[in-house]
Amino acid sequence: MASPTNNGRRRLSPAEADLLIGAHERFLAGRPGGRRADLRFIDFSGMDLSRRNLSDGNLSGSVFDNARMQGIILERADLFGCSFVQADLRGARLVRADLRGVTLRGANLTLADLSQADFREGRITVPHRTRGLESMSHETRAGELDHAILAGATLDGTQLNGASAFAADFSDCALRGAKLSGANLKDANLSGAILEDAEVGGANLEGCNLSGAVLSGVDVSRVRITAIQLSSCLSQPSADAEAQAEDLYARAMNSQLWVKTGGKQGVPANLDGADLRPLGGRLKGAALSAISMRGACLVGMDLSGVQLQGAHLDGADLRGAHLRKSDLRGARLSGANLTKADVREAALSPLPLGGGRSNPVSLEGAKLRYAMMQGADLSGASMDRADLRGADFTGACLNDASFRGTDLGAVIGLELGAAA
Repeated sequence: MASPTNNGRRRLSPAEADLLIGAHERFLAGRPGGRRADLRFIDFSGMDLSRRNLSDGNLSGSVFDNARMQGIILERADLFGCSFVQADLRGARLVRADLRGVTLRGANLTLADLSQADFREGRITVPHRTRGLESMSHETRAGELDHAILAGATLDGTQLNGASAFAADFSDCALRGAKLSGANLKDANLSGAILEDAEVGGANLEGCNLSGAVLSGVDVSRVRITAIQLSSCLSQPSADAEAQAEDLYARAMNSQLWVKTGGKQGVPANLDGADLRPLGGRLKGAALSAISMRGACLVGMDLSGVQLQGAHLDGADLRGAHLRKSDLRGARLSGANLTKADVREAALSPLPLGGGRSNPVSLEGAKLRYAMMQGADLSGASMDRADLRGADFTGACLNDASFRGTDLGAVIGLELGAAA
């Protein structure tokens, strides 16, 4: 039996909550006994809801303060006016969730997926603290993320117009195309964040850390920001880079010709230091073995399925790049930046050279923070002194991989005993 609490919500016992959530999970799976969850104005504070699936559920007005919710699935859920103060939402999936008027003050959303979620202002219904649902009041409230931790999270296309995220940690997160107009980001940490094509008009970025942030396609003319804050940011490709795009593409295609003709025509291209972003997705699936792109800028590019066997990518900027199912056998990636890159199911094993010899992949000193490495073949790869914080190696093949001098404490899906 649900009991009243001092916040006006009903309190379920753990057994009751498990029964109702289990019925919803059966509903989602199309199994007998399933029923869509209607869990409005419930007090879930302090409960353990980790890895449960409440997608499409109605949980509006409920309280999840201090709840343990690691890996919970809340896709498209109605969370209008909910409170998640100090909740543990690491790795949670809140894609397209209705988060209008939500409070996430001090919550931990590291590596959470909030793509296309809605944090805009909402008119919130508040139960009376003693009379509960019998006596309701209303207040207008914008989404609040003050002091929240969103390191490595994905907020592509998220609606954060007018939201408050004072001193929030957005380091290394993806905010591509996010709507941040009028948001309060004062003193927030946006270091390394990918803000490509984000709308920031009227946002307060006073005192925020933007070191290494990607601001291509972002109009900063109407925000409170200083030249010092912008000094280390990656901005839009220059006019020179745009003008060189066709020549760079022609050289890449000449390199592909060399691969496809077994070296009879064409020549491996040298694109060291080039800004290749104007090429967009034109290199997707290309055969570019032995190409040299040392120090090149490939931020956010679609390189899925590309053949880069034996390629030289030392020091390349591959933040947010799509390298899924690419062939990187024998590639050199020492010092490369692959933060938030998608390297799932890619081949990074040794490249056979004949005569029993092979060339292993080098990721020494590379940045792989929050990179998606699931299912990748990293057999024999050297990740010595690499930064792997938040990287997900679930299902990856790591036979004979080397991790000397590498901190594995914040790595996902990696058995510490596998380190050489």
